[in-house]
Amino acid sequence: MIHPTAVIDPRAEIGEGVDIGPYSVIEEGVLIDQETKIGPHVIIREGTHIGKRCQIFQFASIGEAPQFSGYKGEKTSLQIGDQNIIREFVTLHRGTVKGGGKTVIGNKNFFMAYSHVAHDCQIGNEIIMSNAATLAGHIVIEDWAIIGGIVAIHQFCRVGTHAFIGGVSGVTLDIPPYMLASGSHVKLFGLNTVGLKRANFSEETLKALKKAYRFIFRSGLTLEKAIKRVGEDEISRTQEVQRLLYFIQHSKRGIAR
Repeated sequence: MIHPTAVIDPRAEIGEGVDIGPYSVIEEGVLIDQETKIGPHVIIREGTHIGKRCQIFQFASIGEAPQFSGYKGEKTSLQIGDQNIIREFVTLHRGTVKGGGKTVIGNKNFFMAYSHVAHDCQIGNEIIMSNAATLAGHIVIEDWAIIGGIVAIHQFCRVGTHAFIGGVSGVTLDIPPYMLASGSHVKLFGLNTVGLKRANFSEETLKALKKAYRFIFRSGLTLEKAIKRVGEDEISRTQEVQRLLYFIQHSKRGIAR
């Protein structure tokens, strides 16, 4: 149902079964796919594409212009996948030409109240951003990561798959996959063991990751030597260890330790 007080540009594309609540504003060039539910007082700006069966709560701002001093009104986009939950006062911004022109959000993510995704971020699937978690521009968050409340992440950082960042943390370096990180100047505190067990990782995999963690982050070796040592060990045949090594070797900002 579309409430009669909603303001919808005739050039917007609205799919079947979409609900739009009172006083929401949908601009031209917006595409909203089937069965998405939009609450009252939501604004969805031009260039925003929203997938199927998303839930957007009151006062969310979706697809607003990027907070970038070099932005001159170019046509850029925000692409949101299916089954995302976007709670009240969430802000998701379009991309910039300099950053590739689009912000991309995958499927089944949960954005809690007041969380913010800035321009040109690449958000994977089944990620949780807790209340007031904030991403600067050009950040990559891999699948199943969890960002705690009031966490601020610096531009161009990456957060690896199944990583967990504790609340009230400041992140200026890449967070490796499978790790638990926390602190005002974020540090690693071992594996995200609870999260990995909940995700049904095998005991064999957990043991391999723990051993890799000890070699890389707690052995006292240089990062280069530690990576070589892991590569010589039988644990390097574990897919998750390989992914951890690849993430570290391709870091541009440096790795939190």
